[in-house]
Amino acid sequence: MNLSTSYLGLKLRNPLVASAGPMTQTAERVERLAEAGVGAVVLPSLFEEQIRAEADRDERLAEAGTDSFAEAMTYLIDPDASIWPRHYLGLIERAAGSGVPVIASLNGSTAGGWTDYARAMQEAGAAAIELNIYYLPADPVVLARDNEQRYIDILTTVKAVVSIPVAVKLTPYFSSLGEMAVRLDRAGADGLVLFNRFMQTDINPDTLTVSTGFQLSRPAEATAARSWIARLRGQVHASLAASTGVETADDVAAYLLAGADVVMTTSSLLRHGAAHAAVLLDGLTAWMERKGFGDIGECRGLLAPAADAAQPSYGRSGYLSAVEQATRTYAPR
Repeated sequence: MNLSTSYLGLKLRNPLVASAGPMTQTAERVERLAEAGVGAVVLPSLFEEQIRAEADRDERLAEAGTDSFAEAMTYLIDPDASIWPRHYLGLIERAAGSGVPVIASLNGSTAGGWTDYARAMQEAGAAAIELNIYYLPADPVVLARDNEQRYIDILTTVKAVVSIPVAVKLTPYFSSLGEMAVRLDRAGADGLVLFNRFMQTDINPDTLTVSTGFQLSRPAEATAARSWIARLRGQVHASLAASTGVETADDVAAYLLAGADVVMTTSSLLRHGAAHAAVLLDGLTAWMERKGFGDIGECRGLLAPAADAAQPSYGRSGYLSAVEQATRTYAPR
C-alpha cells in the first residue's frame, strides 16, 4: 500500500499532518508524532505581536547599555519571558531532526517588518512556512477589497525573503472564496489550508459578560472545508491541505476523495494522544484495501468535479436536493 504523497513540493510518507497546537510545541512531542507515523508537522504559530515585543525589548536593552547585562541574560534563557521568537528558532532546529518535514507557522494580520522573521525560520531548518493570517474584518468602513489585499501583501512580503514553500491558511468568510484562492495562487502561494477556525466571542446572560474561548473541532465542521477543496481541485496550482473536523480514518478518506493533498489534525491528537496518528493511518490503509486502492493518487479527488464541467452536487441543484430530502425527513406527520 503506497500512502506517500506530495505537499508544497515536499515528499511525505503519508498525507496525515499534525497541525499547529500543543502537540507540536516541543521537540519531544514532535518526535513522538513522527514515531506514531505522521507525514509532517506544523509547529505552533509565532505571533506578530511576539516578534514586535522582542524587537522592542532588544531596542530597550541596547539603549540601556552594559548595565543591563544581567537582565539581558535572563531575557535570553528564561522560557517564560517575552522572547519566544528566539526559543522558536531553537524548536525548529531540534524538531527538524525528527525525520519528518517541519513546517513553521507565522501568525499575523498586517504586512510589516515582522514578516522578515520568515528568513530566520528558513535558516533554522524549517521545510516550509504556513501563514496563519488571523484577521477579523470588523470595521464596516473598510472595503472588502482592502481586507482581501492584506492577505496578498503578507504573502508576497514573506515570499520575497524566503526560498522555501509558503502556504496560506484561509478563513471561509470571503465573499468570493474561489476568486481569493485564485488570487493567492497567482501571487505565489505554494499551498492553501482550508480552514482556519476563529475564536468567537459569546455572551453570558447570567453573568452579563462577554466570553472568549476556543473549542476543539468536530467532524460536522468538516463539510465546508471538504466542499471547497473539491471545488478548488484543478482550479489552482497550489497544494490543498484539509484542516478541521478530523476524528476518524473515514474523515481522512473523505478529505482525500474531495481532493486534499494532505489532511491535518490537531483536535483528535489532543483528545487521544500522539498514538492516535497510527490509528488514523491504519484505518486509512484498511479503507484503501477494502475499496481496492493501492495508491493515494488513485483516490485523491475522485469525487471532486472536473475543472471544466458543471458541479451539480456542489452547486444550487445539490442545495435543492438537500432541502427536498430534509423536507421529506423532518416534515410533521
